Amino acid sequence: MNLARVSSNGQITVPVEIRRLLGLKSGDKVLFFQKQDGEVVMSNASSQAIRKAQAAFAGAAEAMNITSEEEVQLFVDEVRCKERG
Repeated sequence: MNLARVSSNGQITVPVEIRRLLGLKSGDKVLFFQKQDGEVVMSNASSQAIRKAQAAFAGAAEAMNITSEEEVQLFVDEVRCKERG
């Protein structure tokens, strides 16, 4: 268990053990959300965004018949080329 004190400005220092656990670095954003049972949870907003993006793209490569990193890079290059003109 870790304890943090709230300053008069509403700021807290996240204990080092929790920063390590969440993979937090200077400048990272922290996400707070309340579960249905009322518990408030804190997480690394960057890792949450990555997980959401991964879930959104799940199965996309298979649907496009892309099976290797090289094919992904070719696809990215193609899209970039189209955007340039």
